[in-house]
Amino acid sequence: MATGAIRIGVIGCGFYAQNHLHAWKELAAEGAQLAAVCDIDAGKAEAAGRAFGVPSYADAAIMFASERLDAVDIVTRHDTHRALCELAIARGVATIVQKPFAPSWDDCVAIVEAAEKAGVWLAVHENFRFQTPMRHIRRVIDSGAIGTPNWARIAFRTGFDVYRTQPYFYDEERLAIADVGIHMLDLARYFLGEVERISCETQRRNPKVKAEDTATMLLRHTSGAVSVVECTYEARRDPDPFPQTLVEIEGDKGSIVVRPGLRMRVTSHGKATEEDIGSPLRSWTSQPWHVAQEGAFVACSHFLDCLKRGVPAETSGRDNLRTYALVDAAYRAAAEHRAIVPAQWGENVAASKSRRAQ
Repeated sequence: MATGAIRIGVIGCGFYAQNHLHAWKELAAEGAQLAAVCDIDAGKAEAAGRAFGVPSYADAAIMFASERLDAVDIVTRHDTHRALCELAIARGVATIVQKPFAPSWDDCVAIVEAAEKAGVWLAVHENFRFQTPMRHIRRVIDSGAIGTPNWARIAFRTGFDVYRTQPYFYDEERLAIADVGIHMLDLARYFLGEVERISCETQRRNPKVKAEDTATMLLRHTSGAVSVVECTYEARRDPDPFPQTLVEIEGDKGSIVVRPGLRMRVTSHGKATEEDIGSPLRSWTSQPWHVAQEGAFVACSHFLDCLKRGVPAETSGRDNLRTYALVDAAYRAAAEHRAIVPAQWGENVAASKSRRAQ
């Protein structure tokens, strides 16, 4: 990696990408240099270029040919991820790609294999685990205050109009699990470890959407722990906790409960304490989005630190295959009405396809 500032190109200048752009700009003091932006919508690219004072492009290949980049942050629709990742990997550019990793398991595996063959650093911007409240929870678990976690409920339940800023959600073939459920499943791994099998029930409660808008999942972890993972865009709650993730974790010595309002109550050896675990506001963040925006910033900060030190990211491409495998397994479990063992990377692709077809 470069010994000076790490020059970063951002591909995708839409709604959520603004958080990435602001994060990289704020991380300049830590050694990040936002060097270029790109979007197939030239207007969006030009607007971002003007706002952040960098060259803009409407073609990623031209950006790579014109700029010296150390890393690229791909914040586009998932159906473009494989082609853009392979373009970056072929040029030896460290690659960060927004979740979901790609449209299919085989695409995800192909990206990871291409990166590892080329020796290119690869990470997935799986950012919920980087949110301030989730980092607080992890620190409590690591402290041993609740002992060994053996049960959890992780929920993202909202009625917030996500379709207003992302109208393409109406026509997605996969919705709730692929969009926000993937974050909940990643948190289940983050808190309780790897998953042995998963069951899932999906619902389409909004008749205007094509895919599922609600999912309820049951996970058996290899440790013996069990977790219930929930996500919906059709909750009717007052107050609506959006965009907060609600968490309950029980261990053999205590528990952690995170309620709306970003208050965490920890019971340890029969004694309870409570604290505020809210995310800080930054110059470019605003309520209620600041929880998610801070997660994007902390994720980018983590990636930058890993790039500087030449070590894998916490959410490396290899690691994120395990989260993506849970997404695939959840959809299969819902369709087949049975518990599914998630795929493991390294399986023969033909064998993997054959197993999923059974």
